[in-house]
Amino acid sequence: MRWENYTSLPERFRNQRVFDGCGISGFLNIDGTRESGTKVTDMLCILKERENGLGAGYAAYGIYPEYKDSYALHFLFDTEAGKTKVLDYLGKNGKIVRSEPIPTKIPPNVENPPITWRVFFDPEGSKNHDGKIVQLVMEINSNIENAFVMSSGKDMGVFKGNGWSYEIADFYKISDYKAYMWLAHSRFPTNTPG
Repeated sequence: MRWENYTSLPERFRNQRVFDGCGISGFLNIDGTRESGTKVTDMLCILKERENGLGAGYAAYGIYPEYKDSYALHFLFDTEAGKTKVLDYLGKNGKIVRSEPIPTKIPPNVENPPITWRVFFDPEGSKNHDGKIVQLVMEINSNIENAFVMSSGKDMGVFKGNGWSYEIADFYKISDYKAYMWLAHSRFPTNTPG
């Protein structure tokens, strides 16, 4: 038995590019148990009629326990030059604990994918480290070309892009991550460049 056997979608949901469709899913394990991203991906992808293939994102908390005291900065870069400028800028404003690509699985039909990168970072100077991170992110997103900060928090990360929710999950290998809290959203791209 299938859903289509019992009813049909309203006319406004038959167009796969409905711009007011939106899918949201998430869960929190209050005991702190970390689970793979498979469950949240399945939850979001089942809401196919609530997305249009133009954007999706996943957020995970408790994802980097080995770096939980450092800020995890997730980036999208259009060029290596943009990445170099950001890493130089961060190096002048704190300690880069670790810098590495965000693992991805690039489908053969995707041309010129962004450079995905993450940095575990400890800001120096100000006692208000959260405020310092906000300043750094605003500076990067406003003034460094070909660079975009997707997320900047401790023990968390955001993975987003243009595509169907299952495509974004596959691209970022969401099922390989474990976290105690997952949020996911699908719709059309927001007003941010990522």
